[in-house]
Amino acid sequence: QVQLVESGGGLVQAGGSLRLSCAASGSIFSINDMGWYRQAPGKQRELVAAITSGSTNSADSVKGRFTISRDNAKNTVYLQLNSLKPEDTAVYYCNAKITTVQRMGYATSSYWGQGTQVTVSS
Repeated sequence: QVQLVESGGGLVQAGGSLRLSCAASGSIFSINDMGWYRQAPGKQRELVAAITSGSTNSADSVKGRFTISRDNAKNTVYLQLNSLKPEDTAVYYCNAKITTVQRMGYATSSYWGQGTQVTVSS
């Protein structure tokens, strides 16, 4: 019913930039929180940045370098990654809390994208 499709990952040198996009589609009534997580090999998935209708927050490790934004008209969330470091190498996942129309009303669930690889070389 709902799909999150990510794009924009790739290989970049340290100090470079990337822009990730995540577009939601399907039987969407409304989108609440949206966020980006990442998981490096051998590590747990961690929150990178999140955005609600009125505020954003980000991990200390990316503050000042990464910026999250959203385009509600396009059901899309973006993550601008600047001043990339080798330790930013990970699979980046989009997450969204989405309310969908069901037969008997509405339901809110958490959805994940398939992940996009970001690799930063030194």
